[in-house]
Amino acid sequence: MSKRVGVGVLVLAALLGLSACDQKRIAELEEGVATEADVRAKFGEPAAVYNEEGGARTFEYPRQPEGQVNYMITIGTDGKMSALRQVLKESSFVKVTPGMDKSQLRRLLGRPAKTQVYELKQQEVWDWYFRQENNDNRVFSVTLDKNGMVLSTATAADPRSSLPGG
Repeated sequence: MSKRVGVGVLVLAALLGLSACDQKRIAELEEGVATEADVRAKFGEPAAVYNEEGGARTFEYPRQPEGQVNYMITIGTDGKMSALRQVLKESSFVKVTPGMDKSQLRRLLGRPAKTQVYELKQQEVWDWYFRQENNDNRVFSVTLDKNGMVLSTATAADPRSSLPGG
């Protein structure tokens, strides 16, 4: 086996391992029962905490760049988990519209896997890796203008899934 294919196999194994760990954690957290302490014990410290109307808080748990998911876990005013959502999916992507600012974008999708600045165009592109319902590995890209406002979106095949000899 070539070194490149071997590395690809290791990356795939790591992705599957991340997915299995998250599924176990999720299965152990029940909405309306699990507390904030339970969530933090299973998932660790959130990458960001968003204050919601009414006093609830949403914790961001990104799994990018290695994974294909990002989780948003909401803790209600009673201190219990009221929602656990995987946000890298079509129903979230359609909410990304021209004119949205990058803080709203981050709040909706979580931390991107990759960002790339294009100085001459005065643009920045944010990428998130995800898996479609048909199991195709894809990348969702958002182009931002110099002021951090969404210009456009695109979806393409995930270039990481193209292994040599595969």
